[in-house]
Amino acid sequence: MKLKEIIVVEGKDDTTAIRRAVDADTIETNGSAINAETIEKIRNAHEKRGVIIFTDPDFPGEKIRKTISEQVVGCKHAFIPKELAKPKSGRGLGVEHASPEVIREALKDAQVMDAEAVEEITQEDLLVAGLIGGPGSKERREKLGRLLKIGYTNGKQLHKRLMMFQVKRQDFAAALAEILKEEQNA
Repeated sequence: MKLKEIIVVEGKDDTTAIRRAVDADTIETNGSAINAETIEKIRNAHEKRGVIIFTDPDFPGEKIRKTISEQVVGCKHAFIPKELAKPKSGRGLGVEHASPEVIREALKDAQVMDAEAVEEITQEDLLVAGLIGGPGSKERREKLGRLLKIGYTNGKQLHKRLMMFQVKRQDFAAALAEILKEEQNA
């Protein structure tokens, strides 16, 4: 599988994992303190070929994703659920630990965030659905992020992420129904 877009990753180990899964070029941020030169490289890559931001499912990875998104508008985003980004040893978390199949699936599902999106799902909907402010809400958000392929977010960020990815009410409802069914069968 050859990708036209350039994939933005955190480091060399991520690049190695990406190349095991697909034929693609990468730009490495080398940590969360992204300098102006790296942003310029990403901006240039986005203009010429497109960019997919593919960072680790942790706080530093989200910080990198946010920094790039604010400065280079229109990039695609790929996400891996935390449980699929853990090494066999159980220590650490990152793209470099994901299997080639998981990486290919995440890249296939990459999508663009829209900062000017319309609100289809309200904060009230999230509260009623038990996704914020209650017992088990974190686990439900993790499952929702995986099902909708928007990555994990905390309670404050979920509403914004749903809007930015333009998640439709029917897709939200279907994912929520699947989560509730799963909980009933557990």
